[in-house]
Amino acid sequence: MTTAEAGSTSQAPGKTGGAGPGKASRPIIFVKELSRRARRRLLRHFLALSSSDRLLRFGSVLSDELLSRYVENIDFSRDTVFGVYDRKLRLLGVGHLAFAPREALPSVSASTSKERVAEFGVSVAASARGMGVGSRLFERAAIRCRNVDIDTLYMHCLSSNKVMMHIAKKAGMAIHRDYGEADAYLKLAPANPASVLQEAVQEQVATLDYTLKANLRAALKWLGSLPGIKRD
Repeated sequence: MTTAEAGSTSQAPGKTGGAGPGKASRPIIFVKELSRRARRRLLRHFLALSSSDRLLRFGSVLSDELLSRYVENIDFSRDTVFGVYDRKLRLLGVGHLAFAPREALPSVSASTSKERVAEFGVSVAASARGMGVGSRLFERAAIRCRNVDIDTLYMHCLSSNKVMMHIAKKAGMAIHRDYGEADAYLKLAPANPASVLQEAVQEQVATLDYTLKANLRAALKWLGSLPGIKRD
C-alpha cells in the first residue's frame, strides 16, 4: 500500500542545490537505507502521521497500536526500508520496498518472468511536503529493484492519493483504477554497471550525511551539558 506525499541522491533538507534565475532552490535530499536499529525512529514517524495521511499510506486509518505492530513486524532481512533524515535525525520520509513471490500478486505475475516482484509504499512528514522527498525515495527503490534482478515495481493506493498518482505518472507507470483504488506498475530495465555504481554512491553519501548529523548532535549535546552553555 502507499501514501501521504511524495523525491536518491538527492538534495537534503537544510542544504540547497543550484537553481537557475527565477527558480526556487530545492533542498538536497539524501536517501539512506535503514536497519532494524531505526525501528524507534520509524515508529515516531508513523505515529506523527495524521488520520488522513495514515489512510493514504495504509488504505485505512491504523491505530497507534497497529502502527507499532507494523513497525515491529518489518522484516529487514527480506524487505528494504529507506529513509530521509533531517538535521535532528528525525525521519522526514520513509519508503518501504516489500519483496514477494510473483504468485503473491496475481495481477502483476503475468507481466514478469522473474521469481519476485516488489511493492512500494511511501509516507512523508507534513513538514517536508513539496520538497520531492517521496519522489527521491521512489527513485532509490527503483534502482534497488533493478540491482536485485526485479523488473516489475508495483504500487497500490487510493485513487484520491494525488501525490502517488503524480509519482506514478511521472515515472511512466501503467495505472489501473478500480472501485476507488489504483494499481500502478513500472517495468524496470536490467541492472548494469552504472546502476550498481549509482546505488553504491548514493548510499555512501547518505551514510556520510547521517554520520555528520549524528556527530553534530552529539557535540551540541555535550556543549549543552557544560555550565554556562545554552543550546538552541
